[in-house]
Amino acid sequence: MKPIWIVDDDQSIRFVLEKALLREELPTRSFTNPREVLAALDEIGDEDVDNQGPQVLVSDIRMPGGSGLDLLAKVKERHPGLPVIIMTAFSDLDSAVSAFQGGAFEYLPKPFDLPKAVELIRRAVEESQREEVAEERMAATPEMLGQAPAMQDVFRAIGRLSQSNVTVMITGESGSGKELVARALHKHSPRANGPFVAINTAAIPKDLLESELFGHERGAFTGAQTMRRGRFEQAEGGTLFLDEIGDMPFDLQTRLLRVLSDGHFYRVGGHNAVKANVRVIAATHQDLEQRVKDGVFREDLFHRLNVIRLRLPALRERKEDVPMLTRHFLQQSAKQLGVEPKRIADNALAQLGAFNFPGNVRQLENICHWLTVMAPAQVIEAKDLPPEVLGMQGASGAINSTSFHPAAPVLEQEPVAEQTAALVSPAATVLPASVLAQPIAIPASDMALADAGRGESAALPVAGLGRSAAWEQGLELEALELLASGRHDVWDELTRRFESKLILTALANTRGRRIEAAQKLGIGRNTITRKIQELGLE
Repeated sequence: MKPIWIVDDDQSIRFVLEKALLREELPTRSFTNPREVLAALDEIGDEDVDNQGPQVLVSDIRMPGGSGLDLLAKVKERHPGLPVIIMTAFSDLDSAVSAFQGGAFEYLPKPFDLPKAVELIRRAVEESQREEVAEERMAATPEMLGQAPAMQDVFRAIGRLSQSNVTVMITGESGSGKELVARALHKHSPRANGPFVAINTAAIPKDLLESELFGHERGAFTGAQTMRRGRFEQAEGGTLFLDEIGDMPFDLQTRLLRVLSDGHFYRVGGHNAVKANVRVIAATHQDLEQRVKDGVFREDLFHRLNVIRLRLPALRERKEDVPMLTRHFLQQSAKQLGVEPKRIADNALAQLGAFNFPGNVRQLENICHWLTVMAPAQVIEAKDLPPEVLGMQGASGAINSTSFHPAAPVLEQEPVAEQTAALVSPAATVLPASVLAQPIAIPASDMALADAGRGESAALPVAGLGRSAAWEQGLELEALELLASGRHDVWDELTRRFESKLILTALANTRGRRIEAAQKLGIGRNTITRKIQELGLE
């Protein structure tokens, strides 16, 4: 096993850790400053560090020979998978947090409890070993994953086409991985040593697409200062992937057909034919036969491209691949972000398996990236999944039509009660005890509701819904109605009504005793009196 590297200018710290780790049969190597560590890494070299380098690096944060934070940054840049534990005095906790955010596995406050320190280091060792296994698997993992029969058919087709230069048409929904298939076809073809050039024909304006594909001569149009090689020339000897070919403008389809037929083309503004030694792979999510019938796609080009067709299944057609893909993307996201990979519980995997994934594999990848950033614990539970997976839609069309995109993380809002508590923060005004003790008249409806709330079988306000869901849904509908009315004081209006109802309910529960109501609400006694006055509840 590789040693634990300990970096600290304090000899006593080094000695204590060395002896403790030795008792745990964990080998060590000690350094007095970061310069020695970097020199040792240079001596080993990047190629041998996996065999001779550290299993875990434990470093002090402040040393005469350099900063542990600087060492962390340099080590992470060279070896992102190496767990680094930062040791720090309590006065350095701000720096420790910065280190943690910068990719440290954990920080260890001084003075530390030795058994806990050893336990932390052992956890880091286990993580390091897991990372090594994961990297080995990643290296052995093909560029595409899939155990489902539909994906195995795709793999078999790629294998059969491995020694062919034939034109291929890949069909499938957006996000299903069509470019991955195109790259695999290139990688396993006789042209593997040539370039792979991809272009999304739907993403480039019509006026620029011709120049992008075929290049242009100097002076061909305004702004053409120099001759430019197009994608066909850039892909010489390799593969050109034309994504979303169904959206290619009709007049450009004619030029593309000529290239595929004659094997040469002209740059924009050019007069000399340029030979095209390129294999073309096209992809689309559209029904090209229908587009041919609609007269927006050339039939002769369709037949030229449609020599071999590969249909890529949607993710909902290969649900058995969801667990494997999820774990793969979680590992991938953690590696990109320089954090410890998160694990996913069976209940969360079951929830993902029940989701239809309209955005296919790309959506699952985005969800895993979202979870890596947003999930609060190292083990992802079902409750941690994003709203689109949990099906958190309200009764209104406004929420049902809201699009949630996991690539842009949405921070959870505080519950309304917490937001309102912030609004009703204790005031500086101190009121006499006689005023605080004064009871208040409670409407009969609120008193009845409070009485019902104390019972075990109180009726729910909306049939079929829990208490929380019912009032939140009611709030949502009321907010939508006010917003639709064009009012500009919706926040103030709903906050006033919410605070009023909350205070009246608490007072009903305490039979009008303000101090007790304030205690139950978790606000100050001055605050409840001030709010009663402001809201006109006297």
